[in-house]
Amino acid sequence: MIVRSIAARTGSRALAPRQSRPLRRFFSTDIAAIQASTDNSLEQVQSLEAQLNTHLHQPLPSIDADSQSRDHVAAQYHLYKQQAKMLGKLGSDIAPHYRPHTLLNHPPSPADVTLELLLASEAHQGHVTSLWNPANARYIHGIRQGVHIISLEVTAAHLRRSAKVVQEVARRGGMILFVGTRDGQDRAVARAAELAKGYHLFERWIPGSITNGQQILGRCRTKVVNELDEEVKGFDEQLYDRPALRPDLVVCLNPLENYVLLHECALNNIPTIGVIDTNADPTWVTYPIPANDDSLRCIQVIAGVLGRAGEAGQKQRLAAAAEGKITYRPAQGLTLAGADADADKSGASTLRMGEAAPRGHVAEAVQSGLDNASDMAVQMDEVNSRESHRTRGGRDIKVVS
Repeated sequence: MIVRSIAARTGSRALAPRQSRPLRRFFSTDIAAIQASTDNSLEQVQSLEAQLNTHLHQPLPSIDADSQSRDHVAAQYHLYKQQAKMLGKLGSDIAPHYRPHTLLNHPPSPADVTLELLLASEAHQGHVTSLWNPANARYIHGIRQGVHIISLEVTAAHLRRSAKVVQEVARRGGMILFVGTRDGQDRAVARAAELAKGYHLFERWIPGSITNGQQILGRCRTKVVNELDEEVKGFDEQLYDRPALRPDLVVCLNPLENYVLLHECALNNIPTIGVIDTNADPTWVTYPIPANDDSLRCIQVIAGVLGRAGEAGQKQRLAAAAEGKITYRPAQGLTLAGADADADKSGASTLRMGEAAPRGHVAEAVQSGLDNASDMAVQMDEVNSRESHRTRGGRDIKVVS
């Protein structure tokens, strides 16, 4: 009976007609209602903005009662500037950062060599211990993380000694050759040669340029200069048959790549200066400089110091030449062009200029054409008796390329 009443009730609900839902709300186009809603929202937004603006113009609450009267930005700024002006000179100054072109434009002199400069240039870093050369044991300070550390005291001492050698060779009018064939060394090599008035090579060394120089460099132009580096004319025919010039000192910044050059210098008794790393052989060069040859900054420091030393030697030579003193032995076998025939017969024309004579005496003898050979010989004997043995061998003509 209960089941029958439930079925009758459910069936009557299922068969009853559904009431249609009004769709007026969904298809409503009442503009007035929409406009009223928009105005209401706009008024609410404006009220919120007004409240925010009023809060922004209000000062922030102070921490204490006295801080509100002292909160003045301008006064605090002027006080800060005044304190900075009064206390700015106190304390230490921060040095400028490293500039790569400083070592090229303003190279350090031998007097500027310090352990701090060498340390900043990474001159102390060697190679791993497995690549070391046992001959460098006296230059090594210790080992750190499997890498040999070069003693900077030894580096500074050897660098100063090499600078003295370069300065003395330049003072005596010697020919100095700077060699650096690695990437990035060209500017340092050229700058050092410019300061020392020497020659530079930053490309591949041609084997045989010293041992077979007549065949390789025989056609290079050479000239004769006096003690003031002024070119002297009239020696072209005599220079044609002269052998090729050889350097008096070679400075090699990367000996590992220029072993052939160093070997040729050793065969011809030419002294050499080289940057020796822990993996190089110090016996290859005459004056080793134990340092890091892989650091470009270290190479610039060493090249700059040697270039400054050569510049100082050239200044000493020119200063001595201005006083009539010759500090070098010029090329032999050169005769002055345009000398008188009588002087040629007497052998006076073959007199080498500056044979331990002051510059003024030599100039007078040349201008007069050596007319009176006997008087000139007497003057030369008097001068030779006053000059030292080293200066007695000096002459004021040298051959340069």
